[in-house]
Formats: sequence, structure tokens, C-alpha cells
Amino acid sequence: MTPTRRTLFMGAAALSGALAAARVLTPDRAYALQALAATADWSLATADVEGDIAPRALRLVRGRAPQGLSGSLYRNGPAKFRRPGGSSQHWFDGDGLIRRWRVQDGQASLAARFADTRKRRQETEVGAMLMPGFGTVGDPRARIGSADDASPANTSVHKVGGKLWALWEAGSPLAMDPETLATEDFVTLRPDLKNMPFLAHPRIEPDGRIWNLGVNGRQAMVWRLAADGALEDAEVIALPRASYIHDFSATARHLVVVLQPWVHVRNVAPMSAGFDWTPEAGTQVLVVDKADLTQRRVYDLPPFGFFHVGDAWDEADGTIRFDLCAHKDMDFAARGAQEVLNGVPLGGEPAELAMVVLSPNGRGRLERTGVVGEFPRSDPRRAGLARRFSLHTTGERADRPLASAVAVTDWSSGRTRSFDFGPGHVTDEMAYVPKPGGTHEADAWLAGPTINLKAGVSELHVLDLMRVEDGPVVTWRADVALPAAFHGNWA
Repeated sequence: MTPTRRTLFMGAAALSGALAAARVLTPDRAYALQALAATADWSLATADVEGDIAPRALRLVRGRAPQGLSGSLYRNGPAKFRRPGGSSQHWFDGDGLIRRWRVQDGQASLAARFADTRKRRQETEVGAMLMPGFGTVGDPRARIGSADDASPANTSVHKVGGKLWALWEAGSPLAMDPETLATEDFVTLRPDLKNMPFLAHPRIEPDGRIWNLGVNGRQAMVWRLAADGALEDAEVIALPRASYIHDFSATARHLVVVLQPWVHVRNVAPMSAGFDWTPEAGTQVLVVDKADLTQRRVYDLPPFGFFHVGDAWDEADGTIRFDLCAHKDMDFAARGAQEVLNGVPLGGEPAELAMVVLSPNGRGRLERTGVVGEFPRSDPRRAGLARRFSLHTTGERADRPLASAVAVTDWSSGRTRSFDFGPGHVTDEMAYVPKPGGTHEADAWLAGPTINLKAGVSELHVLDLMRVEDGPVVTWRADVALPAAFHGNWA
């Protein structure tokens, strides 16, 4: 099927239609909710940042930098939610702030800049959050000609072809300068595919080739890019159902798409209100051959919800394995993330780390671990290949919807080792950083930030993967607190 601009959603008509049901959050209610958030011990995780963070050195507070550790951890997440004339109504809809945590010559520094999107410029001009989003209905004053006009560019960031790409899931990548963090423009991969959706979780092969999806109901664009970001191919495939898809996986030979029973059934605003939880339908997994996208197989699993999956791999007998973080349902997406933004305890079950096994006989199973886990990561050098470890956050509780700990699960032994920073910290997703000269996936550090709630600042930590339970080998402290980010990568 030849993709055109009309084959996928999120064009001007789709977004403008969302404005028909628009409602404005009044200034009184916005500031009342802001005051409510301030009563929560973790409210810094969704606090507003009022401007860019100029480059600054971090203060060493524990240990010392490991020999050979050098590079930058780029992170992205929402950091502006509230304006006097109207505020975002969902955590996923704030303006993206790109952070660069740099380690060089044993020292660490921090810089951060907002993605200078069309959305942010419009909203700054009028002093209100205008654009429709995942859980925010739009304001009639919003000027929308395409999905990119509404993009907060707030979900992830990858270094591609010498640029940073700030990613959302319903529009184009936004190119930024990796040194200055200055915004350049949205990336057009082909003129007739301008403004098309590009998920925030591309799958990158060890040689740098990029696979991604752009989802519209029961169809998806399959993007294949060279390591430098040049488009190699784009083809639309049909999906068995219109599931919400935030992430997917890939082996060396296959694309692996999990289709949860949170299904789009109506066109309403906000977007999340258009989905119904239908557990009777179960969960499906679509496996597509990378070499021939017409070759596909569908597996049936029990119902579960999810946001994130880990890297998949093919075993010698044709079995496919991958880890994911399974939710009982998608209440967090529909309701919980609004409550987090407004300072209300979630009162739900955290995600559980699990392994999906797809057998050559067409049967699939979900092997639960009983371990609380989110944001699964692994050795990027082994993407699509058999591996032993998963890195993930843990420590979430029903009354605290944000992680306090980092963990490593060893699939060969079934053992999970963790370090808990304690209830005074909010822990972000951490990145896997290979040690120089190391060849085994155990030869790695974990690098990532936490928010130190007591000190009111952000900290950068480095841990040894094989001794994660010993805690950080080094910690640096910033003089500012940045809200929780979603995703990022080490470069």
C-alpha cells in the first residue's frame, strides 16, 4: 500500500475536530489544582519550569566518576503544564524540556531547554495552554493546521545523524542541536509524508538502522531509516484492532506489536476518552517479518495493559521472547496521570515486570515475575539479540505512583537486585552505559537522575550494573529541581 498524507490520522481535520468539545480550565481552577499538587511530597515531579536552564556545573556529593565514563545523557519530559489563562489537564500534555546531563573528565554538568514548538509559541503568546492532547481538550483559540502544530515534543529524545530528535507519538520528530539544545525544525522524512505520526520509541539495530511505527487506528506506518536518519522505506500495514500503541519491539528478523484491549471506539476529546477497556477481547501480539511486511502472525494472550516493552529476540527454534511492564488495565492512562499532575494519590496497582514467550506452534504465554517494574532497558549493542539483563525502575506503590528505586532483573537466574533511594527521591528511567573496552552485557554502568525531594534539587547518579544493590558509585547534585522526565538515551 502506498502511503500518502491522507492514509494516516492527526491532520488538520482530526485535530480541529477535537476542538469542537473544547473546554477551558479557568485560572481559578488551575491555580487551585496547583495548590493541591503542592501538598504532595512528590509534587516536584510535575512542577512547572518557567524557563530554560543555562549550562551549569554539578556539585559532587558522593564517590567519584568511574574511569572512562564520558558522554551525555539526554532526557525528555513535560515541564510546563500551567498558564494563567488555562492549563494542561494531563501529565502527558506538558511542554517538552530536553535535558543534557554531561560527564566529562570526571566532572558533571547540566543544561536544559524547552523544545521551541509551534504549540509553545502560540501558548506563550496568549498565556494559556491551548492545544488538544492525550488527556487535555483543546481551546477554541488554538491554531492548528497539522499534528505538528499541536506537538509538545515531550516524550523521548534520540541522537540521529548528528542531531537530536525530540519525539512525541502523533507527529514528526523535532530536530534540535545536541550541543546548544536549540530547536531547528520538524523533520520531514519525505515531502508527501510531512506531519505523519512517528512513535517516541523507535527500535534501533546494533548497526544504527532505525525502525518505527506511526499509528492511526487499525493501520500503522512502518518507517525504516538509515542510521543517519535518511528514509529507506515507509509502508502502511493493517492492524487487527485499533489498540493504543505507545511502544513496540523488534527482533533481528521481526517487528513485534502488542495490541492491548484498550481500544479506540469513538472520536471525542480528549483523545484518551475515545478508548474503552475491553478485557474480554484479550491481548494480541502481531509479529511481522521485517523482510516482507505481508508475512505476519497473531498470538493470543490474557488481557493486560502496558506502556513499555523491552527489546525482543529470536531463539534458535523460532521462539520469540521479550519483556514488558504489564498493568491490570489502563486506568493510569485514562485517570491516574491526571491525578499525578493534580497531586492526587493514584490508588492503583503499579506495573509488573513480565516475559512474553511466543512459541513456533502459535501459542503465546505471559510469564509474570511478581516484581514491580517500569521503563525496561537493556544493552543497546544487543538490540534484537538474545540477552540476560533488563534494567528497570521499581519501588512504586498504590499510594505513590512514582518510582523510588532502580533494579536489574537477570532472566537467566530469575533474580532481581535493586537499590532504593528512599521515599525522599523520585527515580527516573536510567540508561544502560557500556564500559569502555567491555564486551559482555554485564560490563555496564547505569546512569540517571532522581529528584531529591528533601533537598529540592535534582541529582545525577551512576551505578554499577553488577553491584546495583550497593547504590551509586558517584552522585552529583544540581542547584535546581527538574520535573520527572519520561525517556532518553546516552550518547
